[in-house]
Amino acid sequence: MPYFTKLFMAKIKRIGVLTSGGDAPGMNAAIRGVVRTAVYNGLEVMGIRQGYQGMIDASFIPMQSSSVSDIIQRGGTILKTARCEEFRSPEGRLKAYNNLKDAQIDGVVVIGGDGSFTGGRIFNEEYDIPFVGIPGTIDNDIYGTDYTIGYDTALNTVVEAVDKIRDTASAHNRMFFVEVMGAEAGFIALYSGIATGAEAIIIPEIEGADQDLKTMIEAGNTRKKSSNIIIVAEGHKEGGAFAMAEKVKNDFKDYDVRVSVLGHLQRGGSPSAIDRVNASRLGHAAVEALIDDQKSVMVGIMNGEITLVPFRRAVKLHKDVNHDLVDLAKILSV
Repeated sequence: MPYFTKLFMAKIKRIGVLTSGGDAPGMNAAIRGVVRTAVYNGLEVMGIRQGYQGMIDASFIPMQSSSVSDIIQRGGTILKTARCEEFRSPEGRLKAYNNLKDAQIDGVVVIGGDGSFTGGRIFNEEYDIPFVGIPGTIDNDIYGTDYTIGYDTALNTVVEAVDKIRDTASAHNRMFFVEVMGAEAGFIALYSGIATGAEAIIIPEIEGADQDLKTMIEAGNTRKKSSNIIIVAEGHKEGGAFAMAEKVKNDFKDYDVRVSVLGHLQRGGSPSAIDRVNASRLGHAAVEALIDDQKSVMVGIMNGEITLVPFRRAVKLHKDVNHDLVDLAKILSV
């Protein structure tokens, strides 16, 4: 083992791992990747339950390789997750720091989204315990990575649900507005809309998409479509699926207009193979980053390769949808 690697490992003897913010399928695979990579490198691991709240409450549990057996296929997170207002305050972070010191935790892996990374960045500006982040959010909206844990599984869940809705829509000449998650980003809506052959896709990134809706539906009527599926991201400024349906229902009386909100169905379920593999890669990379003396960075995947992105950039910069895919969706909906 190179001398400098040994030197850095001497600084990191015990790491903590937590999941924060909304849960996402594949978080358990990431936890497994963190724990087993740490064990392989001779490090001790403490699981931190309930996110940053567990750090403040000193809710730490020792973890070994056996602690993460039989979890790679499970949705949710065995460490539980929570949002923590107290961690936003200097007093809360001081309490967390003292607890980490008392537990002799030398570095922390945070699996979560931009709010979780913001907390880690501020903590690293104040204290000397390094934080490394793993992007875990089904919205896939974090800058600096092509992939976030849970996105692929959520996308497949939406596609399966919409395929079933399409069956009943065709049988009854119905128009379905299907609302999917995406408070500020339309990745799930855009990709699931293309994958399911949706007649229209309404996402926050595209201005005026709701105004084109009637034109799209009328074009479908001209071609005598037996059903219409409109995918709506929940974060669209004109409102979600119910608002969109209300706008057009009186103009298309030949259709029985219905709304389906998929909601937290998208967060659950066994993670896909892609989520399991990529989450495992990111868990391994996060521990390697700590060993290499990195701090206040997120490990991501760009063009298939592991990358390191400063928390500040991951949180501050905006990740846009692929506008070529927006154009493709319009072309394929004719």
